[in-house]
Amino acid sequence: MSIDLSGKTALVTGSTQGIGAAIAAGLARAGARVGVNGRSEGSVAAAVERMDHGGLVAAPGDVSTEDGLQRVLSSLPQVDILVNNLGIFEARPALEITDAEWRRYFDVNVLAAVRLTRAYLPGMIERGWGRIQYIASDSAVATPIEMIHYGMSKTALLAVSRGFAKEAAGSGVTVNSVIAGPTHTGGVEEFVYQLVDKELPWEEAQRAFMLKHRPQSLIQRLIEPEEIANMVVYLSSPLASATTGGALRVDGGYVDAILP
Repeated sequence: MSIDLSGKTALVTGSTQGIGAAIAAGLARAGARVGVNGRSEGSVAAAVERMDHGGLVAAPGDVSTEDGLQRVLSSLPQVDILVNNLGIFEARPALEITDAEWRRYFDVNVLAAVRLTRAYLPGMIERGWGRIQYIASDSAVATPIEMIHYGMSKTALLAVSRGFAKEAAGSGVTVNSVIAGPTHTGGVEEFVYQLVDKELPWEEAQRAFMLKHRPQSLIQRLIEPEEIANMVVYLSSPLASATTGGALRVDGGYVDAILP
C-alpha cells in the first residue's frame, strides 16, 4: 500500500520519545507536517533534532493544563490528524492509590485528549476530512492489578473515542482508538524493573516480565514502537476512510478476545 499524507498537518501529543516519537516519525515519512509535542521547549527541540526529518515542527506545551493547551493551539491552530498519545503510568498497589492520583490519571490520560478533540474536531467537520485517534492500551480491556488507575483511564478512552465518532458521523472525519499491547519504551523498561529482579540483563528481564506478568501475549515479546506507529499511519490515511468508531488492536494477541 502507498500512503501519502502530503498536504496534511498532524499533531501527536507526548511525542518526544517512545510510541509518540515513532508515530510522529512515521507520519512525517508519509509526507505529513507533524507537530512534535512535549511539556518543555527544550525536550521538544531535542526530539525534533534527534528524529531529523524536515516535516517535523515544534509544538511544546503541557496539554493536560489549559495554559499548555493554548500554547499548542497557537503553534498549530488547525490540524487534519490528531493523535492523542499522551499518557502516564506506574505500578501502584490498588488500595494505596489516592484520590489525587485517580484525578491526575483522568486529567492527563483522558481529559487532555477530550480538550484537544473539542478544539480540533469542529474544524475537521467543517472541512469534511479529518482523523482523530486515541492511543489506548490492553489495560483498557484486561485491567492489570498493579495499575488499575491507568487501566481505568484507558477504558475511558474507548468510550470517548466511540462517542466522538458518533459526533463526527457522516462528516468525512474518522475517530478511532488503538489498543497498544506491552511495548518496548524507556518508560516500560523502568516499569519492568519495578516488577522483576533489577540485576537481570535487559533481555532476561523482558522474558521474565512477559512470562510472569503478561503470559497472554501470543508473540511472547514486547512490541516495538514502530509497530504501533504502522497502524496509526494507516488509520491516518485516506485508505482507512471506512474505519471509524473502532478499537483496533496492536497488542501482540495479548487480549484473549475476538473483540475488545
